[in-house]
Amino acid sequence: MSVTRIEADYLLETPGDPRRIAETMAGEQSSGTFVPVPGETPELKARAAARVEQITLLDGIFSHPSLPSHSVATDQAVRRALVTISWPLDNLGPSLPNLLAAVAGNLYELEAVTGLRLLDLRLPSAFAAAYQGPRFGIEGTRRLAGVSDGVVTPIRRLREGTRRLAGVSDGPIIGTIIKPSVGLRADETAALVATLCGAGIDFIKDDELQADGPACPFEDRARAVMRAVDANAQRTGKKVMYAFNLTGDIDEMRRRHDLLVVLGATCLMVSLNSVGLAGFISLGRFSTLPIHAHRNGWGALSRHPLLGWSYVAWQKIWRLAGADHMHVNGLASKFSEPDESVVESARACLTPMFADKPCLTMPIFSSGQSARQAPATHAALQSTDLIVTAGGAIMAHPGGPAQGVAALRQSWEAAVGGATLADYALTRPALKQALGGAS
Repeated sequence: MSVTRIEADYLLETPGDPRRIAETMAGEQSSGTFVPVPGETPELKARAAARVEQITLLDGIFSHPSLPSHSVATDQAVRRALVTISWPLDNLGPSLPNLLAAVAGNLYELEAVTGLRLLDLRLPSAFAAAYQGPRFGIEGTRRLAGVSDGVVTPIRRLREGTRRLAGVSDGPIIGTIIKPSVGLRADETAALVATLCGAGIDFIKDDELQADGPACPFEDRARAVMRAVDANAQRTGKKVMYAFNLTGDIDEMRRRHDLLVVLGATCLMVSLNSVGLAGFISLGRFSTLPIHAHRNGWGALSRHPLLGWSYVAWQKIWRLAGADHMHVNGLASKFSEPDESVVESARACLTPMFADKPCLTMPIFSSGQSARQAPATHAALQSTDLIVTAGGAIMAHPGGPAQGVAALRQSWEAAVGGATLADYALTRPALKQALGGAS
């Protein structure tokens, strides 16, 4: 649905009247302030004031506030409400940095607000015109990773005579992360990459902790890794996608990007919270490679249920700015995020933002992923447009990395085809070993 004003949905908690506090929020983030000022005329308000579009009071009164405030007692009762506020586009124009100031600025600091979470955003089409969105997205990533057909033969047989789900390709991109995260020299990293390429992997990424340290300089690592990638491509015809972490200041990122282009690389990685929105927008505008967007630090923005952002809202900012891949955690992972939230995040990445500019971004499932999560992940997402990055499941497979890659692919063949892992593993030793059975 198209909108003519910027709209933001919030979960609000307050000891006061939620309707009055919502009006305070709208005033604070547009034409008003804490006292009336002469210049805030009715004409100016009609032109520039934010509006409270909707309030839904939630059931229940809570015995204590979720967040501290100097003016609220620790045992003071609070109410919660869902609030929608809108802003005229003319206040800020189609600017993502200034959008953040409007929808996620001083609101979090208001003394009468003891809980606030930004749940969703809806933006006028002017934002779609102002920002490129993902340059490669799902289709470009599949093409460059050589996984346009995925696990072709088994799944096509299983689907024969059935209707193909909209947006579903034949298989996910199977990937892994360089481990140990740090400590390997450039030549050691390249040797591991050669092993993984030989195992039939589709995608490899630097860990976010591996950047440009003296022990493993970016340029040395990039040159060594691309020699291994290219050697494998000459032997097999498949060029494995490697996401190099070029996080740094803008000039550093540009130099590293340009080196990757010269070397024939097909992906780069950046830590979103480290480079910030303006830095990422700049990267998106000059990059000619897919951008693998890492969200490390996301927990500080989201872990408390009454503070920060919903991923549904947050990911829209980065997709519009140019993220081709975005992390969403994984099912049954080592992190605190519940599975329902992970699935909602992945679905959000695959949901169009604008009617004429979908800005679809490949979700990345990571953290403790293995063959066991494939059925539940596919059942929840109903798509194979994702990157699965598994470390231990590939590296520590009893049969070696090649069998680890095979097992992960086989688990997805079973999931998409509707077979149980146990049944599918009966004739597939790699999957059987991954599930803990004897070979």
